[in-house]
Amino acid sequence: MSTSCNKVLDIEDLNSYDPDLVWHDANLANAYMANIYPMFGNWSTTAEQKSEQIMGIHFYPDRITISNGEYKSWDYNRIRLINQAIVDVNEGTLDQDLKDNITGQALFMRAYAYFQMVMYHGGVPYVTVPQDRFEDDLYVPRNTTKECFDFIIRDLDDAIAKLPAQLAKSSPEYGKIDGKFALAFKAKVLLYMASPQFNPSNPWNNQYWATAYEVNKMAYEDLLASGYALTAEYADIALAEKGPEVVFAVINSYPNKVAVWDHGVRPGSESRGAANACPTWEYIKEFPMKDGKLYNDPTSAYYKTEDEFLQGYWEDRDPRFDKSIVWNGKLYEVSGKTGKRQYTSLGIAHELDDFGVNPIAGVNSTNLNRYSGFFIEKNSLLRLTQEQVQQYDVDFVLMRFAEVMLNYAETANEIDRLDEALAIVKQIRERAGIEPGADGNYGIIATSKAAMREAILAERNIEFCFEGHRFWDLRRLRMLDRLDGTTKHGVEAIAINADGTEMAMGTARARANDYELEAQDFRYSLLQVPLSGVKVNAVPDSYYFFPIQESVIDRNPNIEQNNNWGGAFNPTLE
Repeated sequence: MSTSCNKVLDIEDLNSYDPDLVWHDANLANAYMANIYPMFGNWSTTAEQKSEQIMGIHFYPDRITISNGEYKSWDYNRIRLINQAIVDVNEGTLDQDLKDNITGQALFMRAYAYFQMVMYHGGVPYVTVPQDRFEDDLYVPRNTTKECFDFIIRDLDDAIAKLPAQLAKSSPEYGKIDGKFALAFKAKVLLYMASPQFNPSNPWNNQYWATAYEVNKMAYEDLLASGYALTAEYADIALAEKGPEVVFAVINSYPNKVAVWDHGVRPGSESRGAANACPTWEYIKEFPMKDGKLYNDPTSAYYKTEDEFLQGYWEDRDPRFDKSIVWNGKLYEVSGKTGKRQYTSLGIAHELDDFGVNPIAGVNSTNLNRYSGFFIEKNSLLRLTQEQVQQYDVDFVLMRFAEVMLNYAETANEIDRLDEALAIVKQIRERAGIEPGADGNYGIIATSKAAMREAILAERNIEFCFEGHRFWDLRRLRMLDRLDGTTKHGVEAIAINADGTEMAMGTARARANDYELEAQDFRYSLLQVPLSGVKVNAVPDSYYFFPIQESVIDRNPNIEQNNNWGGAFNPTLE
């Protein structure tokens, strides 16, 4: 059986697949399905590079073209495997419950794969039967975007009917798809269907918002009644695995399966090389203060001028800031080092951690085009030593209850149920530890649909920091122009004496070696990254739907290119 399992797990092409072997053996059938689960991804340290959250100029001119492979989703090899499972499982001799479970998983996977393609490109050929890889799918035309959404919802409804309603966190089946995840995902699909991305001429009052609201409210209430809840401590959402907030997670377990996170976000001195994901100064400013308002809001109890804020940006912040960001002088007990503080100041910090141009440091930083003076602490497994950093095996949380909640809030707001939307955002902020304020609104001031829309978007930007949501949220809302022409900056720290004069470098090094220097013992200034002055280029409107790759059209004359890329196909719902 071991040999047979290996063959199943290595399936790339159906010529090596024996349905008479697989669908008469529960172990092999489950192994076949396990072969498809990597479609749900894993941790990505650079997921937010395309937004303002972390360093990197992602959208350079012509990043996306018809001929290159950037931002193309055409996953018909996986669709073929899924369709084969749906057809063949019912020809086998497995118990009916297992047949239904596998069919439910496969239907969900098909809907999920097609949703990714539709989100990228608009309507695609919605193939539901196994096809010959060399002939049949070469001549299938694109379904309309509306047809694709209808097919996705149908597949999800059929999946929900066959899947177990809810898998317990203690179940040996945990990590597989269940009905609660399928319902929450259906709600997300309907949110997209109603969104400005697919309804550009009628973004906020189209016919789809009412249905999106009904299903998102249903998902929220159903999951809430089933025991899902916000994790009490924000820092524990992923680190305390199988918590109440986890709707679906990809299971990681050392040594069998590890993920890329810690050795991508840690300072280089505590990792296996330089960090590749550093928060920007622009994003540091987006975190609210403790009262839920921005630092430059005159009504905030913690109002600061620009310069005051720069010199004390870590003070009086939304508690999620402290749990997500590492800054110069912060207590950062990584690798089990009690009392350790992290430094980024040039001449003081380790060469793999420093950032700055201070001439008296006597050294040049090699990090000026990639670092920012900040690192990411969120979801970091601080107990891992430097030698263990590539053993990171925290389960990847693909969907959590906070997303279900904010999706619901967004749909409620768009059908003029502002009070429902406000109640949800208040729960998110209460869990974060923001002060409720005299009015009990946790700093939210939104008395109109437009204002609440902005409040929800801002909350998503903070709540889901570094999780890969921001670019897709802006794209879904047709707000990519907010990224146009923006610069990204880091913050240089220079040690100072109590009177504000620059501290002698030898003294500063000695005090830093004993972790005596704290954040307030430095003066801060901004440096653009990269130093060449390159900005984020304008993100074209054509990016609201990415092109079908030219090679796909060359192989299939029935595939039309999107009308925003020179073709005739309308990828919207209009």
